[in-house]
Amino acid sequence: QVQLVESGGGLVQAGGSLKLSCTASGRAFDNYIMGWFRQARGKEREFVAGIRRSADNTWYGDAVKGRFIISRDNAKNTVYLQMNNLKPEDTAVYYCAASGRYYDTRLQSAFDYWGQGTQVAVSS
Repeated sequence: QVQLVESGGGLVQAGGSLKLSCTASGRAFDNYIMGWFRQARGKEREFVAGIRRSADNTWYGDAVKGRFIISRDNAKNTVYLQMNNLKPEDTAVYYCAASGRYYDTRLQSAFDYWGQGTQVAVSS
């Protein structure tokens, strides 16, 4: 089992930045691909970003590419999501997730463990 706890959400003006954190406990953090997803009210949850165990590759959803950066610190059991140039359409609950798969993936079904989410609201 892996327990994931997100933090860092809040209210920010359009064009601003936020940095989300997700800290893991339980099994070895570096055994997992980590990802961020988001779900806006009334919409399906969508993939935001993913990062390999050793951080040697990252991948992003089209809506955030060039604005968001995913990173991880395995010594701290933490994955981060730096969100820049935020837009009102980025407003959502953001979830981190852990996958035991051995391939880069955007599929929710490939992620085994999920956090409770943190709210991000971007005002225009």
